[in-house]
Amino acid sequence: MDNLTGFQRDLLYVIAGDNRPSGQDVKDEVEQYYSSEINHGRLYPNLDTIVNRELVEKGQLDRRTNYYDITDDGLEAIERRREWERQYMDS
Repeated sequence: MDNLTGFQRDLLYVIAGDNRPSGQDVKDEVEQYYSSEINHGRLYPNLDTIVNRELVEKGQLDRRTNYYDITDDGLEAIERRREWERQYMDS
């Protein structure tokens, strides 16, 4: 998780919290959090990065729509991050 940007971590959390969201679903959630529009040129390369790092799996819903699903490695990365954060937040 230390080799991800904050935006990529946010994408990972959104995907982990949903059941196989589409790219558009992820975009909608992140836009809500950031209170600004996220363009495709920012979203999809970052989704590809977390897919390539095997934290997320990408599948096809139909010819035009992909879904994203958290992998076991992705869940473990989130848990390690949360443990790291707790050591500073619980002090």
